Amino acid sequence: MLLKIIDLSASINNKIILNNINLNINYNEIHVIMGPNGSGKSSLSSIIAGKKEFSIIKGQILFEKKNITYLSPEEIAQRGIFLSFQYPIEIPGISIINFIKYSINEIRKSKNFKEISSKDFLKKVYKVSKIIGFNKTFLSRYMNFGFSGGEKKRCEIFQMGMIEPKFAILDEIDSGLDLDALKIIANGILRLKKKKSSILIITHYNRILKFIKPDKIHILYKGQIIKSGSKNLALKIEKYGYEGLKK
Repeated sequence: MLLKIIDLSASINNKIILNNINLNINYNEIHVIMGPNGSGKSSLSSIIAGKKEFSIIKGQILFEKKNITYLSPEEIAQRGIFLSFQYPIEIPGISIINFIKYSINEIRKSKNFKEISSKDFLKKVYKVSKIIGFNKTFLSRYMNFGFSGGEKKRCEIFQMGMIEPKFAILDEIDSGLDLDALKIIANGILRLKKKKSSILIITHYNRILKFIKPDKIHILYKGQIIKSGSKNLALKIEKYGYEGLKK
């Protein structure tokens, strides 16, 4: 098992946002968490990634059988967990290419590996950028600065492909995309996913599920996982809605 969440409850500003969350994700799986606004989806992804503005009331997060519940975001990233942002921030003054190279070398440094060679780095850049349709001029631009919504989302997938995490959390990677952009993102996710790695997709809708077939879908509603099942669960959401499914 890659990720195991046990009886996790958490709060922010004295308000409980997650209540007894249990979740198991094995190696080489794709899971999807769906739910309405305010259900706790993004909060769960942030807590897994180590954001400290949340207070963990109880429970554990195990990654490769090791407790990561209270580790820093840097330590969690070094262990192989990647979080794409729902609203990627703009970082003027830092190019995409330099940001990615620095990130890769910091992860390698934590494992006592040498820095990636320029040859290997550029070879990897060419391969990943070709998959998601980036060009050289794009990579020299400042991180997310002046990007469209679709460009920001593709930049997140580019980071995932370059870093090659063991576990990627994609928080609403499909939001605000037209059909063509959605196809590019979905194709990039599938082609860049490595063997034995797993992905958790956070979404409101089942649009992306037309291109990515998950192993399991979980419904998060008011801080609780109320139901888990196969991809057919998404069809029930369309028919009954989240409130109807709860009933």
